[in-house]
Amino acid sequence: MAAIMTSRWMSAVQTKAQASGAKVVVVEQPIEAGKAIAAAQIKIIDWPGSLVPQDASTRSTDVVGRIARVSMIPGEAVLPGKLAPINATGGLSSTIPEGKRAITVKVNEVIAVAGFALPGSYVDVLVSGKDASDQPFSRTVLSRVKVLAVAQETTAEKDKPKVVNAVTLELTPHESEQLDLARNIGKLSLVLRNELDAGEINSPGVRLPDIVYPQSARPNLSLPAMTVQAAPSRHSRAPQSYRPEEIRGVSRESVATH
Repeated sequence: MAAIMTSRWMSAVQTKAQASGAKVVVVEQPIEAGKAIAAAQIKIIDWPGSLVPQDASTRSTDVVGRIARVSMIPGEAVLPGKLAPINATGGLSSTIPEGKRAITVKVNEVIAVAGFALPGSYVDVLVSGKDASDQPFSRTVLSRVKVLAVAQETTAEKDKPKVVNAVTLELTPHESEQLDLARNIGKLSLVLRNELDAGEINSPGVRLPDIVYPQSARPNLSLPAMTVQAAPSRHSRAPQSYRPEEIRGVSRESVATH
């Protein structure tokens, strides 16, 4: 009886464990963003029930042939948010999230952070030009902008800089308008930032006096109030009496004048 009860209990536990688990599609070989997923790049594994990712794909037919919106590495679960819409044709357009736009700006090896602005990195966009008073200025117009591509490449090797003459950025429609206006005002520059830094930049910018005359050493152009006393005129001095002195040996005597 004890053996029978133990067998039934073990069978119930195993059945419950199988019911709580799930089949999940995971990446077996690296998948590049903007390209269709092949059957050889994925596999199905048993995933513990309490740890199954929400909306994770459970059938390979739901994944094979779909365009990857982001790059994926082996062991990573394939989630709907990482896939482009059904019937997407691939390429850069398939990697752009809904509500975002892609715009390309010309850069050089200096303002593109010497080639370290790679796909997937985040940058701030600065514009430098002259205001209505013809005075030079520089200001951050966009902060934490994602780089979608450099030149015609949407993927790049990590920590391997690539000098290019064009960078494609991911922006909202309003940010696209700001960038388009900014590049007609002056010269654009990119500032590389940490991908974990999500802070927004709201700087008033800098102008020529901020560079030539830093705040700590800027000269005070307004003269302070000063009290000046005029020197007495030599013609207005009171006359002083003068009496010659006669020195004999070590004695010194005044001599009266007539």
